[in-house]
Amino acid sequence: MSLDSIDRVAVLGAGNMGHGITEVTAMGGYDVTMRDIKSEFVEDGYESIEWSLQKLEEKELIDESADEVLSRIDTTTDLEEAVADADLVIEAAPEDLDLKHDIFTDLEEYTTEDTLLATNTSSLPISDIAEAVDTPERVLGLHFFNPPVKMDLVEVIYGEDTSDEAAEAGYEWVESVGKTPIYVRKDVRGFVVNTIVGPFGGEPAFMVSNGEATIREADATMAHERGYPMGPFELADLTGIDVGYHVRKEGDSPIPPITEEKVEAEELGQKTGKGFYDYEDGDGADYEPEDAGDFDWLRVEARMINRAAFLVGEDVATPEEVDTGVQLGLGFPEGICRRADKIGLDKVLEKLEELYEETGEDRFEPHPYLEELVAEGKTGEDAGAGFYDYGDAELGPYHDLNYDLEDGLLAIELDRPSRMNALSNDLLAEIDDLLTSVDTDEVRCVTIEGAGDRAFSAGADISGFGDTDPADMMDVTPAFETVNDFPRPVLAKIDGFCLGGGLELALACDLRIATERSSFGAPEIGLGLIPGGGGTQRLTRILGETRAKELVFRGNHIDADRAEDWGLINRSVERDDFDATVEEFVDDLHSGPPIGLKVAKKVMNEGQDASLDAALAMESQGFGLLISTDDVLEGTAAFAEDREPEFEGE
Repeated sequence: MSLDSIDRVAVLGAGNMGHGITEVTAMGGYDVTMRDIKSEFVEDGYESIEWSLQKLEEKELIDESADEVLSRIDTTTDLEEAVADADLVIEAAPEDLDLKHDIFTDLEEYTTEDTLLATNTSSLPISDIAEAVDTPERVLGLHFFNPPVKMDLVEVIYGEDTSDEAAEAGYEWVESVGKTPIYVRKDVRGFVVNTIVGPFGGEPAFMVSNGEATIREADATMAHERGYPMGPFELADLTGIDVGYHVRKEGDSPIPPITEEKVEAEELGQKTGKGFYDYEDGDGADYEPEDAGDFDWLRVEARMINRAAFLVGEDVATPEEVDTGVQLGLGFPEGICRRADKIGLDKVLEKLEELYEETGEDRFEPHPYLEELVAEGKTGEDAGAGFYDYGDAELGPYHDLNYDLEDGLLAIELDRPSRMNALSNDLLAEIDDLLTSVDTDEVRCVTIEGAGDRAFSAGADISGFGDTDPADMMDVTPAFETVNDFPRPVLAKIDGFCLGGGLELALACDLRIATERSSFGAPEIGLGLIPGGGGTQRLTRILGETRAKELVFRGNHIDADRAEDWGLINRSVERDDFDATVEEFVDDLHSGPPIGLKVAKKVMNEGQDASLDAALAMESQGFGLLISTDDVLEGTAAFAEDREPEFEGE
């Protein structure tokens, strides 16, 4: 059982999750059959797929036509027909254990022992579902998130009897359809993501129930001060208050009184018009930054961190998997383990111990793994170790970017794919720190790109600037100037959106290469703002006043071909040619004379702000400085000998 043996897939269920998984499967190049119990369910699901694919095609977000993807999808209401030739079956039926038992009992009869059987359940134990078959080693969880087409994360979950072979095949298949898998190595309730999000919604609800906080205080603090995509009560209204209620009830977990009151009153959130906020007669989730007050955010995050300690300490998932899960599955601004190491695990433990002593509530009891880390002095970043080990890092530690320095190439990756690599204060500070700390003698050139396949960077993370003093925002962002002034050539590798602050970062680079599907824009004017990272000035210098003002004043996007035509980027290339084109540029930069490139960059940058006479004088001085270097001697000799020069930067 391996990825190589998976050619055809069957998806059982045509609802939101079923038709979404079917679409993802077909987009990944697989033949897939979607099955449901009634023809009208199947027809509705297929129509939803058609509509979605047409929209993706219109936006050029898929590499082939909608019709080509649809040609790989079959539909049926006959279960035996659907799974007869399937190598992988993904069950996406309603969350009813008896129903799933019936389905898997039939799958035992209709499939061979080599067929991989997966369930998309979000709340039922994989092991309980696998009880219906005689071969539980081939049963695993593949938990997609809603909507599957947009959400990158898939939890690959072991049941008690799931074989490593089956889990690995599932993991590799998830990667093959362009999603990001994480292993959940034990069949714990809530898996990874829901284990962490439980306290995010539950603890504020207890605090409000006990009169220790208000709904708006909780939401404003967690969204505007702590950077979460929305407050816990707004999130509950969006997903349905009854959903969290039933998950807690099924898990025999305590239910906050305010949650129980809302369910009894059938005020379940947006779907009923009223929940924690009023969406019919009120303004909905209308909390503002000033509503935050003195809400105890550490109490909430300490509980989330304690659950992370449970997952890591019980070998359910690694810190990296936990953090990937909450960032991609929940849109958290950073991983909860990374955030814990920033706060300090000793502070987290102290908070939990105080609450446990005061209340006696089991939910505050510190997990032994958290206690163990603190006892060993592994309290986080400042101590050099916590959930993560920071002791061996030559630079950093960095949470929102990855870097690799090898053979003179410093490759930087903006690593916030769940936020389309939006530029937060932390990410900008890390870019600045890396480029000011690295030994430039070890660097010949730099590349900057975005993680994931959607964006170089879609702009500034507005939520991350909520607690920033406006006076501080009036200063030029150091990161952009650091990139602009770095004494080696910097190349932006752009694939996808390059907007707002992302465009300003690209403008600070010396060279820009983009895929044809990329788009560029300065949309800040739509927020009543202007570019604040040098965009107005660099755009004017690169494009000229007319085109720069068009971008800034209108706030529209332009495609890569127009960007190349305007001179905003150096090349617009097909995705298949992107890496090769970048490599050609990097080879030239890497093999070029380091001192010569440094002087050329400095003279060209500074010459823009000088008179022509002054700029020519700078150029002449630069030429004079270089003429006596060993690199010039090597270049001259290589030219005479008809060979490639080997510059040493001397």
